[in-house]
Order: sequence, then C-alpha cells, then structure tokens
Amino acid sequence: MEEQENILKGLPDLIEMESEARNGQGSVTLRFKVGTSVEQALLRVTNKINEVASYPADVDNPVVNASGATASPVIWMILKTKDGNQRPVQTYKTFFENEVRQHIERVKGVSELFVGSGTEDQMHVIISAERLAAYGLTINDVIEVIQNENTNISAGTLAVGRHDFRVRTIGEFKSAEDIAAVVLRSTGQQRVLLGDVAVVRQDYAKKNSVVLHNGIPGIAIGVRPETGTNILDMTNLVEARYQWLNANTLEAEGLYLDWVYDQRFYINGAIDQIQQNILFGGLLAVGVLLLFLRSVRATIVVATAIPISVIGTFIFLDLLGRNLNVVSLAGIAFAVGMLVDNAIVVIENIVRHRQMGKTAFDAALQGTKEVWGAVLASTITTVAVFLPVVFIEEEAGQLFRDIAIAVVAAVSLSLFVSVSVIPMFAYWLFNGQKQQTDNKPTFLDSLGQRLSNGLMALVTLVIRNWLTRISTIGLLISLAITSVWLLTPKMEYLPQGNRNLVLNILIPPPGLSTAERVEIGERFFDMALPHIGAEVDGVPAIKNMFYVGAEGFMISGAISEEWDRARELLPFFTELIYSIPGMYGVSLQPGVFESGLGEGRAIKLNISGNDLNKIVTAAGALFNMIHTELAGSQIRPIPSIELTYPEVQILPDPDRLRANKMSNRDLGIALDVLMDGRVIGDFKQEGKKKIDLILKAADSDFPTPQDLYQANLATPDGKVVPVSSLAQLQQTTGMALIRHLETNRTVTLQITPPKSMPLQRAMEIIEQQIIPLVSDMNLLNGLQVDMSGAADKLVQTREALQWNFLLAALIAYLLMASLFGNFIYPLIIMLTVPLAGAGGFIGLKLLNIFIVPQPMDVLTMLGFVILVGVVVNNAILIVYQALNNFHSGGMDYQQAVLESTRSRLRPIYMSATTSICGMLPLVLIPGPGSELYRGLGSVILGGLAVSTVFTIFVIPAMLVVAIRMENR
Repeated sequence: MEEQENILKGLPDLIEMESEARNGQGSVTLRFKVGTSVEQALLRVTNKINEVASYPADVDNPVVNASGATASPVIWMILKTKDGNQRPVQTYKTFFENEVRQHIERVKGVSELFVGSGTEDQMHVIISAERLAAYGLTINDVIEVIQNENTNISAGTLAVGRHDFRVRTIGEFKSAEDIAAVVLRSTGQQRVLLGDVAVVRQDYAKKNSVVLHNGIPGIAIGVRPETGTNILDMTNLVEARYQWLNANTLEAEGLYLDWVYDQRFYINGAIDQIQQNILFGGLLAVGVLLLFLRSVRATIVVATAIPISVIGTFIFLDLLGRNLNVVSLAGIAFAVGMLVDNAIVVIENIVRHRQMGKTAFDAALQGTKEVWGAVLASTITTVAVFLPVVFIEEEAGQLFRDIAIAVVAAVSLSLFVSVSVIPMFAYWLFNGQKQQTDNKPTFLDSLGQRLSNGLMALVTLVIRNWLTRISTIGLLISLAITSVWLLTPKMEYLPQGNRNLVLNILIPPPGLSTAERVEIGERFFDMALPHIGAEVDGVPAIKNMFYVGAEGFMISGAISEEWDRARELLPFFTELIYSIPGMYGVSLQPGVFESGLGEGRAIKLNISGNDLNKIVTAAGALFNMIHTELAGSQIRPIPSIELTYPEVQILPDPDRLRANKMSNRDLGIALDVLMDGRVIGDFKQEGKKKIDLILKAADSDFPTPQDLYQANLATPDGKVVPVSSLAQLQQTTGMALIRHLETNRTVTLQITPPKSMPLQRAMEIIEQQIIPLVSDMNLLNGLQVDMSGAADKLVQTREALQWNFLLAALIAYLLMASLFGNFIYPLIIMLTVPLAGAGGFIGLKLLNIFIVPQPMDVLTMLGFVILVGVVVNNAILIVYQALNNFHSGGMDYQQAVLESTRSRLRPIYMSATTSICGMLPLVLIPGPGSELYRGLGSVILGGLAVSTVFTIFVIPAMLVVAIRMENR
C-alpha cells in the first residue's frame, strides 16, 4: 500500500488521501476538490495504480470505484433462505457473486455493493502434515506439483492438408478425483499420490462474519449510489430488479431477498411536505391579498403571478439539468410569498390610478410605467445577491445552488408577469367596470385608515427636526447591532434531518473471535426482542433490526415503527452497547447529507506521527479528556487505541533453516498452509465458474498456536523436524488496523457532540481547551494534531458565506447606485440590512423558544444572504416614489418624502404580509424534511417582519436630508 500511496499522492486536485490496512484487505480513499470530474479522476487513478510493478502472489489486483470505501449504502437488503431450504444461507455467497450481483450493479446509478457475511465456494486439498513428513515430502513439493499439473498449454496450430488443427495440452483439474490422482512422487519403487497424503473435497471458506436480521441469519447487501445520482430513481429501479430476482433467479434456489431499508419514505415525505407548504403558502398569500385589496378581480390578477412563476421555474430547472429535490422545492416555497411582491406594487398603483377616475387602459398603462423602475430595481437586487452563492464550491454550495436557481428563476419570472401579464389582465378585468365613488367605508377600511394615520403621525414626528431624525436612526441601528451581538448563536454544519434509521457502530476488544461476534449479535437481539413490534417503557417499537459482525466492522441498525421517533431509540441502544463486557461504541442517526459511516456531524481529530506508541498514548489522553469535557458526546477511535490485538510471531532461526536447506519463505509458506490455507490455483468444474483451489490442513489439526509450533515439517533433504526446532514463538500484541492519513500513521477520534451542543462550540472546546491541556502534558511532542470532517467543512463554508454576505451587499449597493445614478440613496436603502439581520436572529431565537430547537446551520445562515436582496425592496419603493413626487409632482422635500411613505405604506405592508404568510407554513408545519429549511425560513420571516416595521421610520429620516441635494 505504501507503493500505491507514493504514486497517488501527487494526483491533481487531490485534497486528502487516507489508507487502511487490516487482516486480508486494504483500501486507499482519495478525496478530490468539489467539482472535479469523476470520470477524469477515475481515469487518472486507474492509470497511476497500473504503475505499481507487482503485488504479492496471493493478493488480488486492486479495484477502483467512485463511491469510496466508507460511503454509506442507501438501500439495505438481506439474502435469506426459504422455509424448507436446510442449506446455511452463508454458503450462498459464491452463488450471489456469480448469479445475482451483476444484475443489481447494472442498475443505473448504482456504484457498487457492500456484501456482508457469507463464505465462498472453494476446492480444499486438506493435507496431513504427519503423512507428508512420513513420505519425506515438503509442502513446497506439493504446491509445485499441483501448480505444474493444473494447467492447459496451447502448442499453436498445425496445418494438415485443407485443415488447421489446434494443438493443446490439457491438464486442468475437472473433479476432486483428478486432483487426488496427481502423482507427487514416482521412483519406480514408490508411487505417492496426492490422495495418499490429503483429502480432496469441495467446501467453503472459513466463516469470519455473521449477519442477523430480526434474529434470522442472512447475507447483507448494501447498495452504494454513484456520485450525483437521483436516489429515488435508482431505488425504484433497484426495487424492480429485486422483484425480478426473487421471482426468477432466487426462486429456483430456495432463496429470497428481504427489502429492509431505503430512503424513499423520508424523501417522498419531505417532497409531499414541501408541496403542501407551497399550496398552503399560496392560499395564505391569496387570502391576504383579498383582505387588503377587498376585490376578487384584483386578487385574481395578482394571484396569477404564483402559478405562472412556479411552473416557469420547473421549466428553468429542467433546462439547467437540475433535479427537483427538497432543497429546490424549498427555494420555490420561499419564493411563493415574494412572487406577488412586484404584482402587488403594480396592481395597487393601477387601482390607485383607476380610483383617480382614469379609464382602465390609462390606469393600467400609467400605473405600470410609474412603478416600473422601482420593480426592476428591487428584482435585480434580489436576483443579484444570489450571484455569489452560485459560485460557492464547498460541499454546501451544491445545496445553495439549488435554492439560488429556484428563487432567481421564480422572482425573475414574477418581474415579467408583473409588467406584462398583470397590466393586460387588469385592463381586461377592469374594462367596463363602473366607477363606484359613493361606497361607504367598511370596518376594514376604517381600521386601515386609522393605522395608516397613526403610522404617518409617527413618521412626521420622526422627520420633524435633526434631533428626532438622529435619535430614531441611532436608536434603531443600535438596537439592531445589540440584538445581533446578543443573539448570534454558535454554528452547525448541515442539517441532519430525521431519517428513520439508527446505526450502532460497535468497537469490540481487539482480536474478537467469530464465535464471539455471533454470540454478541444473538445477545443484541435477545435484549431488543421485547421492543420489536411493541413500545415498551417509552421506547418506540422497532420495526426492523439487523446486525453485521465482521473483523473490523461491527454495526447494528434499527428502524422505528413510527418514522419520526427513531431518535428516541438512541439512548436504548447506547445502554445496550455498554451492557456488553469490554464493548463500547456509538449510536447515531445518520444525516441526510452524510457521505461516510457515522460522519454526519462528526469532528475528526487526527493525531499523526511516526511513533505509534506516542500516537496511541496521546489519542488515549485526548479520548478521556473529551469524554469528560464534552459530556454526552460519542467518540469513535479509528483504529482502536488499544494495542492489545493478540499476535503470535514465529521468529525464524537463520542458521537452523540454512542447515535444513530451507529459507524464511519456505517456512512462511508452510505455516500459511497449515493455518488458514493458501490459494495455489483455480479449480474449474465443467459448466461452472472457477473457484479457488486451497491447500490447507484440517481445522482440528492445530487448534492453538502451540500446536502449530510443534507441527512436524519435512525438509528438502528428507528429514522430519518440528517447527520449534526451526524458529521461536513469541506472543505479543499489536493493532487491529493500520491507518495512514497523507502517508503518516494516524489515529482519528471521530467525535459526535451531543445534540444540544452546536458543532462550533464543540470545536472551540477541543481547540482552545483540550488540545492545549494535553500539549502541556508533553504528549503531543513530535505529533501533528488537526481537525477535519464536518469541522473543517464548517470553517470553510462559514468563511465562504461571510464573504458572500459582504459581496451580496456590495453588489446590491452598486446595482442600486447605477439604477438611481447616485451613491447616497443606495447607502440609505442599505440601512435596512442591519435591521433585517437583527430580525433574522430574533426569528431564529423565537423558533427555538416556542416551536422546536433549531441550530444555526449553514442553510440557516444562507437566509441572511437572501435578506440582503429582499428587505431593500421596500426602501427602494419609498426612495423611488419620493424622487418622482419631487421631480414630477412639484412637491417640496418633506412633502415628497411624507407622500411617498403614505402612498407606499399599503403596498409595503401588503407585500410583506403576503411574503410572511407565504413562508409561514415552512416554519410552523412539522414533517419529514422540515428541519432542512425551517431555520432558513425563520431567519427570512424575522428579518422581513422587523425590517418592514422599522423601514418606514429609518428611510424617511435619512431621505428627508439626502433629497435636499436634488435639483428640479
């Protein structure tokens, strides 16, 4: 693996290389920059791997795939035997690999399969060491003879007359009898066959793992998706193939696949939930319009903006090759309230002109022309703030991009609708409608008028003189800054969602036997049995439960009967894990954006260096300190920090080996054969796939290392000597897994903070308190300690969003400066941003207090970027209309500002109320996927509400001063 690391470490765009080596297998995981072409990366890695000169004789060539060794499967199935089939299901692994696997892997979107448990078919040549010694045959003699006999050799073609004859020497074994009949020695006086010293039979590989599903043995199959695949489409295709396999290939063998878990319920539930929110939000927005406009015709006109813009957004998403997912639908749902903003401004102005006695045509034309500039400016600023978001390359940027595209498409279409469809529709509906000038004011009219008069009285007071203006601006801006300072919470990375799945990663004592792993699995099910199908002591009923116990990989999973209560199973399984002597581990609910097992919101603390003992000592100290300082956190060391994996080392004596004409390699091969066996070739029975040909001793011959140490071996010169006379036996301990990070030996502590502790807070405690304390103990000398995983991604995304927030504000300012032809008015308008920021934090705080705990994850943080483009719209309306009043209406400075505020008061509060009501279901209605966008919604709602209330005071106070610079 070091050779592989050396040739792979220089690949372009590679950001992290991690490798692991354990008994019988190894893996190298490469992580590239976001946006790197998967096809190009695969091609480069494959070409580089081919540069490795050679591999050990009994090692398979490496396999390169694009999903990653630690990628989490999104579908779980269990292969089981039907009633009446007495053959153990574990013995069907070769059948699965030859007849079933390819049918699933061919499905579009499937990257690879994880196959847990099962023993492969093998042809065993079980030798007797005693008989070999009696005949004076060495193990190398047997291997050489078998390999030389088990071969077909082509001699080419021979032309005879009109025909070519292919000439081949046929020697490959076709049956166990062929193998037993191999002649090991023939001297004329003595003839020794392989059958004289060995038993030949078809059998199965040594069992080294176990899978249980609801207590029933099986073979676990996990389906890993390709990068960027549509999970719903892939799952549907896999299910269709699963049904076909059960009805055809598996039926004849007395087998069936049991479908255990997939993500469709959660994803479909989340999509249904967001569609419902879009519908409710749209209905609420229409209801608010009807309340304000009190005209069914005018409401119908404005409401047309919603379906036109939403349907048009679907078309844009399709043209851009984007999936319609929960995140993009959430973007559309957030836009529903904003879609009518432009239409409200236009229709309200048309209605105002109509009430002035103008014809339907003149009202539609002049009303639209009067506000066209303001509508364009507000839409451009809303769209422009998303421009930096689209170019975020971090992992979270993929989610931001879906929201940005959805909102930009919807709002842009709403601009087109408001200046084309709305005036036309308004003219069509109002044409022929009689003017009614003698209507008596209704209660709502009177209430609205009183509220308007009261607000305008306050605005008049605010702009009366320099003192009132400065006091108002200073007070509100100070309150905004103070609110931001006091209410800013610590950050999380991506929202975790609420999948109906609990995974328990078990960390057993090193060197646990297969029999013990089986016993642990059975004990797991015995303890969980009362909870399967029934709620007991407040613990939700378990619908499905599985256990996979293999060397270096022990997990248990469970699904709740009630999809939204899976998280309540975590304490139960944590207690269950720690009830097993010597066992510890973590119980967690996988996140919806999780890419590796247990990595959802985990902080990876990497301790790297050259001295393994120092690394393990430091990791142990950090483990204990984190367990104390971060109470309730779950810590998973990778690999185990216990150097207690039992190991027996056979130390050859060079002099004795040479005296017996043997080498270290001869002794090593002999012991390999006597232990688990050695692959010495292939066996291919007629009409069947080839299987491994194994040379081994009987499992009962050497049950302990001491028995192996006393085994007799024949030497090349005909002597019979015990292993103990050729080597020394030493019992020691080591690590179950060797792990490298960037070619350095590394132990990683995978730390999942408690749900109540934000990721940023946990990172600060580790970085500022725990690491310095361990460093003061001189345990980190010569070691490198760094944080990665969700911690690293959070830092990168937070920095990107902070700069994008500033860039969005700058873009909005420059756009407004170009539209107004002035740098002062945009500066005044930007005063609404700190008000909106304070409102965003207030909204998030109220959500946590009154509805549900909601961390400030990076999707929630995106809400503040969106607010920059949204909250300036109201201020733009006031400034634009004030300039119109001054230049075209002949009003003085103060009157122009007051009349602008009065005339725009109704559309401002109408659009704000429709926006708030349109988004309200996203925040208030719980359901699958709501945790993904609830925080984002609360920030936008809070920011919009606060800025709307105070904009009408701050903007006039500043505008009445700045407008004095204007000349008529």
